[in-house]
Amino acid sequence: MDGSSFHHRRATDPQRSNGADLFRKRVMVTGGAGFLGSHLCEILLGQGHDVLCVDNYYTGRRSNIEHLFSNPRFEAMRHDITNPLFVEVDEIFNLACPVSPVHYQFDPVQTLKTSVHGAINMLGLAKRTKAKIFQASTSEVYGDPLVHPQPETYWGHVNTMGPRSCYDEGKRAAETLFFDYNRQHGVEVRVARIFNTYGPRMHPNDGRVVSNFVMQALAGQDITLYGEGSQTRSFCYVDDLLDGFLKLMNNDQNFIGPVNLGNPVEFSIKELAAEILDLTGSRSKMVFQPLPGDDPKQRKPDITLAREVLGWEPRIALRQGLVRTIDYFDHLMREKIAV
Repeated sequence: MDGSSFHHRRATDPQRSNGADLFRKRVMVTGGAGFLGSHLCEILLGQGHDVLCVDNYYTGRRSNIEHLFSNPRFEAMRHDITNPLFVEVDEIFNLACPVSPVHYQFDPVQTLKTSVHGAINMLGLAKRTKAKIFQASTSEVYGDPLVHPQPETYWGHVNTMGPRSCYDEGKRAAETLFFDYNRQHGVEVRVARIFNTYGPRMHPNDGRVVSNFVMQALAGQDITLYGEGSQTRSFCYVDDLLDGFLKLMNNDQNFIGPVNLGNPVEFSIKELAAEILDLTGSRSKMVFQPLPGDDPKQRKPDITLAREVLGWEPRIALRQGLVRTIDYFDHLMREKIAV
């Protein structure tokens, strides 16, 4: 599965897929073996498209996409997008970048390169092939916000020198590149700012709060909270988020974003821990450690724009999504699946 057919096919004669009303497209998903990317690949295949999954497997996992290998419309390519890629595609979803502090702080220079060099390479590919391109940006562009909730018009409060800067500033620079390629070269772009998302196929050791708490609770370990656990987050289930991706990519108003995609229902970290302890029946205790540097105290999206322009809002409640997520991690632990 080397993506060779994506080098040669052109979309001069789009085919209808399985009698559906959607044209069959050649869609590339960078970071396609990751948490969000693997779910997106599944959805696109279900819509009848040809899908090229591109991943360097730094945080993505082969196990996330193995079940897709038998599909003749699916191809996987090991590639780092900091290097140019020459394929023929109709659409690009650029999801490639480590997103958890544990992973993006391990090699901060490479994280910044993935956001900036990767954006340049993917935008160059989109320019050459005249492909529409989606950028998975992040709520981290708002930094530790002074405005709450955060609307798209807020420019952010970001430390350029802190331990999170490689990710925050990398994503901010990537947004700049996307809008400049749109203005200067006419590249058709879409930019979504993703707020905290959770669900099956999260990396169990990625250091994010949902996966941390669930794994600790299932193992009977202490639940580690930072500060007093009063900092807030808004948790969006993966299915809801990807519905927003597709609504943004396919909107017929030529709306390019940026647009917030996330759940506006706000929970404190301590409330999240209590919910997970209740659902798992764990006897784990909450323990508190000092708050890391630049950790945002509040994070909540203003999704007015997504509601008005895309007709999108999340529908899956936190407890419902946590049940599915806990089941996934419980299966990993019971089956002792390598992670």
